[in-house]
Amino acid sequence: METLNKRRSIRKYSGREVSDELLDRLLLEAERTPTMGNLQLYSVVVTRSEETKRRLAPAHFNQPMVMGAPVVLTFCADFRRTSLWAENRKAEPGYDNFLSFMNAATDALLYCQTFTNLAEEAGLGTCFLGTTVYMPQEIIKVLQLPRLVMPVATLTVGWPDENPSQSDRLPLESVVHKEAYHDYTPCDIDKYYSLKEQLPENKHFVEINHKETLAQIFTDIRYTKKDNEAMSKTLLDALRQQGFLD
Repeated sequence: METLNKRRSIRKYSGREVSDELLDRLLLEAERTPTMGNLQLYSVVVTRSEETKRRLAPAHFNQPMVMGAPVVLTFCADFRRTSLWAENRKAEPGYDNFLSFMNAATDALLYCQTFTNLAEEAGLGTCFLGTTVYMPQEIIKVLQLPRLVMPVATLTVGWPDENPSQSDRLPLESVVHKEAYHDYTPCDIDKYYSLKEQLPENKHFVEINHKETLAQIFTDIRYTKKDNEAMSKTLLDALRQQGFLD
């Protein structure tokens, strides 16, 4: 898929409509995604209304693409539908546990990625929002998600109104381990991260934030231990609320 080699996150969208016909076709095609036990343990909530997007925005730290995109898709790990099917067919479901959440989350994320590839192949732009699991209670409330349904990913979708440069990627040898995992030596780290660290935009981030290294941008500013621990607690609370944890 040549489009994948050229892909980039799109945060600015034109006013052009994304038709229901196109969106439904892509969502249908994405259903060919691999899935555990052929159960399709996912659901996706399609948001088009300005009001709903406005209510969702705070859960995504008010990132402008939530309001700017014509369509916002929330991909959910969903064991509710399967459980109700079992209950209505004289079977006893046992999916109110963490393993079931992991299986459903995997299904949902695979479905999200397949849809992303198809959408971008069709000329649409997308942006994946990792913020979905930071404050999931707000998303659960706005989208009225019932027990055993948990949001795990959000994608903004629309026709691109920008052509940003591609983000850098680590070399293949840094992520592929043959036969067994080979731990990284300091020399490996220098080799694999030197290009990223030398990019002008990354050197600029370090300078304007008065840090010594690029790694400190991530540990001290973007993804801090304090924030990670607080949002981990929020995520676990949401999983309990949705019935995936005791």
